[in-house]
Amino acid sequence: MSDTIIELQSISKTYQHDGKIITALDNVSLTIGRKDIYGIIGLSGAGKSTLIRCLARLVTPSSGRILFHGMDFASLNIGELRTFRKKTGMIFQHFNLLSSRTVAGNIAYPLEIANVPKEEQDKRINELLGLVGLKEKKNAYPSQLSGGEKQRVGIARALANHPEVLFCDEATSALDPKTTKEILNLLKNINRKLDVTIILITHEMEVIKQICNKVAVIEHGKIVEEGLVTEVFSDPKHSTTKHFLQKSSHEIPPEFFKEISANRKLLRLTFKGKAAGEPIISELVRRFDVDANILLGWIDRLQSLTLGTLIIEMTGAPEGIRNALGFLQEKHVHFEVIENALE
Repeated sequence: MSDTIIELQSISKTYQHDGKIITALDNVSLTIGRKDIYGIIGLSGAGKSTLIRCLARLVTPSSGRILFHGMDFASLNIGELRTFRKKTGMIFQHFNLLSSRTVAGNIAYPLEIANVPKEEQDKRINELLGLVGLKEKKNAYPSQLSGGEKQRVGIARALANHPEVLFCDEATSALDPKTTKEILNLLKNINRKLDVTIILITHEMEVIKQICNKVAVIEHGKIVEEGLVTEVFSDPKHSTTKHFLQKSSHEIPPEFFKEISANRKLLRLTFKGKAAGEPIISELVRRFDVDANILLGWIDRLQSLTLGTLIIEMTGAPEGIRNALGFLQEKHVHFEVIENALE
């Protein structure tokens, strides 16, 4: 069996509005593997909601192909489309629970649509309540639940028909930080325990850091960067990715950027693995007659990887600075010369 579960091939989506053509997605290609927790991050209006709706078959792309286990969505007949929907679940930002139904009734809803016998429904509901930690809330109504509890019900409902894929549409953006962490830990446990592939969209890099193994950054309907989270974090290429990473860590104060010149540079150094234990900065100062002042420092934890970041001010003769930068390249230390404050 292939490790690829969903493949997007040059997907575009356009709309007409007031006589104008609006491009929501522009030639997007992605490959999502079995058991991935794949994050799609972008600012408002970047196209991430349209992308996940195309993936969930809620809207049809204007061009391109989406393959599920190698089968083109466009070729699915009504019966095959019904089967596909059973293999996927959707978790929403604002929960979308039925207010007139109890917790058990909400979880039962997709089982009823699938004509699952009542006895099997009850068994599955109890299993899922145990999984999401809501056994004591079985007969409660949504109005009696906290936001985190409502989202746990939403997750249980999405899992009702044993899906292979969960689509998460800003699943934690309506929650406080503590509850967000709990929900993300629950999703990570579901991925690990049930082998469910999770595709989530978000505008928060902290969500990506905590749960995802892969990430795609979307801007103006295009994927501008994608790959393993550890690689994208340690060596971001696109300005939008750098913006998200900076916002999720520490803002660099504007005054740090004053008097940038050939004799003064700001550097962002990223350390991982053995490089974190080497006296790189002291060697720079000693060998190249430059001063290196540490302005900021922080640590990011990405599941199995710890990344250290330093913002340093390097001053000295232009030649000494050039030689110091060459030394960093020789040592394979990832660095970025920061020229201007990000807006």
